[in-house]
Amino acid sequence: MRPYIYNIDKVKKESEKGLFNVVSLFAGCGGSSTGYRLAGGRVLAINEFIPNAYQCYEKNYTDTHIFKGDIRELRGETILNALNLKKGELDILDGSPPCSSFSMAGKREKNWGKVKKYSRADNIFQSTDDLFYEFARILNELQPKVFVAENVKGLMMGNASSILGDSQFSLFGDEQDTIYHTLVNCGYNVRYKVLNAKDYLVPQNRERLIFIGVRNDIDANISFPIGNNFQITLKEALSELDINEDDKSDCYISKTTNAYELLLKMKSGESASKYHPKGHYFSLIRLDFDKIVGTLQASHGTTNGCSHIHPEEHRKLTIKELKRIMSFPDDYKLVGKFSQQWERLGRAVPPLFMKAIAEHIYKTILIDL
Repeated sequence: MRPYIYNIDKVKKESEKGLFNVVSLFAGCGGSSTGYRLAGGRVLAINEFIPNAYQCYEKNYTDTHIFKGDIRELRGETILNALNLKKGELDILDGSPPCSSFSMAGKREKNWGKVKKYSRADNIFQSTDDLFYEFARILNELQPKVFVAENVKGLMMGNASSILGDSQFSLFGDEQDTIYHTLVNCGYNVRYKVLNAKDYLVPQNRERLIFIGVRNDIDANISFPIGNNFQITLKEALSELDINEDDKSDCYISKTTNAYELLLKMKSGESASKYHPKGHYFSLIRLDFDKIVGTLQASHGTTNGCSHIHPEEHRKLTIKELKRIMSFPDDYKLVGKFSQQWERLGRAVPPLFMKAIAEHIYKTILIDL
């Protein structure tokens, strides 16, 4: 299967259709924004607080208004005034509130409510547990026709599920402060579902919890896009991609580390834990050209970080290869060090994933409004 390979000019051309408009919160370097544009949407403005992230965004989308800084300081009225919109006129409010506290990778409950290192590459500390509620605050202040929110699958699991909530109110009303009911109380019919990016032309096994909400005054049934019955392998994803030695310069793990000794033993598709006496280094994986790639994590961009190893070479993947795995345009501009560029991609929503969601929302909801 040939992958969907494209460039930034393709993105901008599709966006000129202007089928709907979007404001994106927690926009990062522009993954979800690129998806909305590919689906024919116009991204009017974004919010992002990490300088390296919004600098990447500025390099690619010079016409988008950027609200730089902590969302806690941003007000819906400020957004409406800047865009000359009235409350209720925006088509889609998008957001991917940082979700490390709810991720299955890490300490989860032990970190809830704590200020901790949010970004290794940028050395930024922040408490992230309340950010979904900040998204809901902006939602309530803007009252868009539709909202889309993305988070990790871990929000549905273990103790985190009590924070998420669901459509069944308890007898004692103790779910009023859950994420679900907070969104509902903003005046929306809300559904959520776990989708996997691999089913939408992204060559990566990346499960994410997707929320779709439709304002109560709009008569529409909420559904989710049906995925493909095929997947893009690593070999297909990297087809015709030119990688030179300069691209590889930051991808080598130091030969003095245990990780390097282990990767020398690893065969295609194997984890280093197979060769460690205590089963450590399970995140150090030599990829298989004939399979899709496991979830790209933001924290694995350091030189010696355990992560995706090339199927045949003793190195991590290059930024060019990562852009293909995340379904970004080949010529998408990233700034900063290798670890910062890796983190930007690892935190992003794969554009083709959001393209599928946005196209579905337009065809099933917005097209008739």
